[in-house]
Amino acid sequence: MTIGDERSGRTPGPGREALLAAYDIADRQAPRVRMNFVASLDGAVTIDGRSGGLGDAADRLAMDVMRTLADVVLVGAGTVRVEGYGGVQLSRDDVAWRREHGLADQPRLAVVSSALELEPQHPFFAEAVIRPVVVTHAASDAGRRSALAEVADVLVCGERAVDLRLAVDELAAAGLPQVLCEGGPHLFGSLLDADRVDELCLSLSSTIVGGDTGRIVRGVPEHDRPMRLVHAIPAGDLLLLRYERAR
Repeated sequence: MTIGDERSGRTPGPGREALLAAYDIADRQAPRVRMNFVASLDGAVTIDGRSGGLGDAADRLAMDVMRTLADVVLVGAGTVRVEGYGGVQLSRDDVAWRREHGLADQPRLAVVSSALELEPQHPFFAEAVIRPVVVTHAASDAGRRSALAEVADVLVCGERAVDLRLAVDELAAAGLPQVLCEGGPHLFGSLLDADRVDELCLSLSSTIVGGDTGRIVRGVPEHDRPMRLVHAIPAGDLLLLRYERAR
């Protein structure tokens, strides 16, 4: 699907209702991992060390819509530290939409961490509007797990490393089958390696960054992983792309 106005030569950003339809999930019961990233025209995933500088209002609206549709928003511990996650909360309109569709008011937040180098006082936990989830493994520090269990639900998935296949299954068993992963690149790579990526939503920013910033995927062996284009939505100078795994 492509949404645009060919007469003007420049496409205004789509509205919230159009994006809710464009990113709709047909089967909410089947576990699904949707990746959401923003990248520059030359493939940069950050500018000045953060991804936020690459997005604009259209990208933020698309992110809000995907959060509205998600059961849980999954991020890596490094992304929590760098991007300043804390107090993520949907708007009143988004809460009303979720209630109308039988969903909880807010999606859960979940962080994947092997080292558990996040303090219970971090805004990710302290400012959470609903109890977060920590995904780790059995060999992680027991004391840190115990401390974080005071402020979050801790899922132990795997013996010496986080088993992301198991983690997705455990989230689904907890009533959270629709996973929106917002990075970072290493978590994306790990999910690919675990064969648990169903969809990639990429906001293509109209800028060229240069430098040596990394791509949206890191730490996974080279392999051809075909995807199928679902939509390409122009939004000003930005392009909202949605791909599904080609099966």
